[in-house]
Amino acid sequence: MAFVPDLPVILAFALAAIVLAITPGPDMALFLSRAVNYGRAHGLACLFGAITGLVLHSLLAALGISILIAAAPTAFLVLKIAGALYLLYLAFQALRSGSTLALAASARSQPRLGESYFTGLGINLLNPKIILFFVTFLPQFVDRHDPAASGKLLFLGLEFIVVSLPLTVGMVYAAGWLAELLIRQAWVGRLLNWSFAAVFAGFAATILFAEGRR
Repeated sequence: MAFVPDLPVILAFALAAIVLAITPGPDMALFLSRAVNYGRAHGLACLFGAITGLVLHSLLAALGISILIAAAPTAFLVLKIAGALYLLYLAFQALRSGSTLALAASARSQPRLGESYFTGLGINLLNPKIILFFVTFLPQFVDRHDPAASGKLLFLGLEFIVVSLPLTVGMVYAAGWLAELLIRQAWVGRLLNWSFAAVFAGFAATILFAEGRR
């Protein structure tokens, strides 16, 4: 199956997906907020709205990057280098952001499940950081000379969903405990942010070193 990346690539990408999934951020705050305020069903509805957005991001990134590989190999190389620099920026932001997790206050009236779903979908689709992540991170795991690059890009995008879904579902089910832990135990959030920064800085350094030797 040509569209399946090599095992080291799959494992490295899985590590990145796990770290990203468990690091506090806007998406996690939304899932936990809905679950705490309105119940697990609304937390899960928001989560699956975001998952739908990730599927669309994966499809668009695979298509767009594949076109770029075919039409402008030099631009693809620039994209990879820019992606490595963006990963360094994400690592810096993770260290600077601290460990706070802001949960939205409960509204007066409970929304419908469909509203929670579309809230998750909309926030995911309109989040520029998500777009930049998919456009700059996925290319790091494919070779522009690989004829199966588009299939591998889509595989990795779906792998991100498969790996992170059990973790995020577990967070929703443990929303009350997890929200209290992250809000009251600041060191937990700091530890997760430092883990995020270390993994993505490591990826960025590896990418820049590899491209610099070519």
